[in-house]
Amino acid sequence: MSGANEEPDIPDLPAADPLPRSRWRMQLVWLVPIVAILIGGWLAVKAVMERGENITISFKTGEGLEAGKTRLKFKDVDIGVVETVMLAPDHKHVLAKAEVARDVAGLLVDNTRFWVVRPRISGGTVSGLGTLLSGSYVDVDVGNAAKARRDFVGLEEPPVFASDVPGREFILKSAGLGSLDVGSPVYFRRLQVGQIASYQLDPDGKGVTLKVFVNAPYDRFVKTDTRFWHASGFNMAFDSNGVRIETQSIVSVIVGGIAFESPPDSVEEADAAANTQFELYPTRTDAMKQHDRIIDKYVVNFADSVRGLVVGAPVDFRGIEIGRVTAIHTRFDAQRHSFSIPVEIEIYPERFTSRYQDGRTGGRISDDPRGIANYLVDNGFRFQLRNGNLLTGQLYLALDYFPDAARAKINWDKSPPELPAVPRTLQSLQDSVTRLLVKLNSIPFEGLGNDARTTLRTANALLSQLDTEVVPRAHDTLTSAQTMLDSANTALQPDSALQQSTADAMQELTRTAASLRTLADYLSRHPEALVRGKSGDKP
Repeated sequence: MSGANEEPDIPDLPAADPLPRSRWRMQLVWLVPIVAILIGGWLAVKAVMERGENITISFKTGEGLEAGKTRLKFKDVDIGVVETVMLAPDHKHVLAKAEVARDVAGLLVDNTRFWVVRPRISGGTVSGLGTLLSGSYVDVDVGNAAKARRDFVGLEEPPVFASDVPGREFILKSAGLGSLDVGSPVYFRRLQVGQIASYQLDPDGKGVTLKVFVNAPYDRFVKTDTRFWHASGFNMAFDSNGVRIETQSIVSVIVGGIAFESPPDSVEEADAAANTQFELYPTRTDAMKQHDRIIDKYVVNFADSVRGLVVGAPVDFRGIEIGRVTAIHTRFDAQRHSFSIPVEIEIYPERFTSRYQDGRTGGRISDDPRGIANYLVDNGFRFQLRNGNLLTGQLYLALDYFPDAARAKINWDKSPPELPAVPRTLQSLQDSVTRLLVKLNSIPFEGLGNDARTTLRTANALLSQLDTEVVPRAHDTLTSAQTMLDSANTALQPDSALQQSTADAMQELTRTAASLRTLADYLSRHPEALVRGKSGDKP
């Protein structure tokens, strides 16, 4: 029992030294929020680092734009999203703020372009039909400038070509737009090689400036002397082969187009630089006309009517067009109190030279143009108005040789110099008729009529006298003459007494002539018979 109450033997343990509790000791319960904070911070830093560039794009309207939904695409790849759409402070346009991915921020340069892609019909082409199901989006065309930019003005119309498309852009000047539009085709030998990129009205309102883009490699066919013309519709021409109808394509007939080509006799081989300016002609015929570099301006003064002569009418030299009419005016001469019509013209001296003569390709025919002009005028060359079209009455100016023209000189003191002219043929005929009528009016027809009436009365009296006196006497004379003729006829009959007497007389004359010949013959042999008589006779 006693053993039960005894304590067991416990070995001696070392005494524990108490340590002071650290005030920074972390408990496990705080590990979770710390990890959450670290993850959140990392996510925040990553979000900041991955956050894209913010840009602002200005559009005229907010059509097709929706905050948080409208995407920005480049080559059909999403590169950003429109975050907000709001009105500008001036309430005249819309500002779309978008976020663009950081890895494409380098594409945001000065000439980068933005536009809203939606269904469109322009220039005979249809685009953006895919947005009918997927919705509109903002397309991007990256520029090639070095300067970065974050504020842009969006295009209202999509560009015709992307910036990275090979080719060159050219500028065309035209008097009117016609049926052309952005996207209208550009043709070279009936092959579509480009399109119209844009157009705008000139600041002075006198023309239109167009920009056309010609794709490579066809842009190398645009030379410095290439001609552009409207290829809209079709051209109809009449020539020795009949009627010809020319058109570039059915598309150009409907929506219009532009064509270009170099002249057949062109010697220019240099390619035209980008943004070279050309003139856009209305037709191919106008485009292919000879374009002269030397132009001389003159004035031709006419005294007769110029009705039917218009600005642009040709100046012709024996069938060759050597110039054109540029202006028509009226002038009053206060000293002579008369009106005249001065017509301003342009003369192209290069058309008087031939490329087949000494290899010439142009220029003047002489280094002394005034001397040549004076020589022509001194030798009877004059300008004259002539009918160019009998149906329309249009006139043209002709330079020709008139040997009977009055002497004239060129007035070189005037600017431009004045060249002499002669009236047109019809006017000359009218002047001749007028002069003839003046002479006829100067004839005293009334006095001549009175004299003629007096003469007629005298003639009537003479005829009466002839009828009463001369005619009866003439009748008696004719009767006597008839009687004499009858007697002579009777006497000349073969069996008449006169004929018998005449025959006897002729026989006697014959015998007498024979006796005379005998006597003459005897006397020629015996001339002494004239004194002595015949030898057989006695004295």
